[in-house]
Amino acid sequence: MKLEELSISGLFRLESPVWADDRGFFREWFVADSFGTSAPGFITAQTNLSFSTANVVRGLHYSLAPEGQAKVVTCVAGELVDVIVDIRVGSPTYGKYEAVTLRPDEGCSLLLPGGVAHGFCVVGESATMAYLLSSPFNPTMELEINPFDEEIGIAWPISGPAILSPKDSEAPSLSQRRKSGQLPVFPA
Repeated sequence: MKLEELSISGLFRLESPVWADDRGFFREWFVADSFGTSAPGFITAQTNLSFSTANVVRGLHYSLAPEGQAKVVTCVAGELVDVIVDIRVGSPTYGKYEAVTLRPDEGCSLLLPGGVAHGFCVVGESATMAYLLSSPFNPTMELEINPFDEEIGIAWPISGPAILSPKDSEAPSLSQRRKSGQLPVFPA
């Protein structure tokens, strides 16, 4: 597995070989020993699977869990655009985002550091995302930022009106979260 750090500190693209033939394909999308110092001691505490249909936008979600919450995400069906926003106060890339297209047959996953906000949208009819989390869901520590926050300015590549959960559509802006003191501090 090859790791490539992206524009946000601690965010890595994980590339693994894809072995394809007339039956389909096979790939290893998570090998803990491959992380080295990029995610020392990453232990999977919870796994999630999310299925979404066309024009669904999920996120931007983040955790303030005291132990942090790193993630490894991969698309296991369909196509999606994964978006990571650096919301860590004091980070040199605070407020910036990285968008990465994920497809199951291209051998790409992402390793997200704790303290960033995460979201994605579906490109096409449907997509399924698999997550590995380094800490379990803690409802009192899980927060969201509006995915259409103008300050962040994400260009979601959807083909129609966005389909959002009420929680995401009513989420505060990044500025509102910062004023309320509900953001992680860099390094998270």
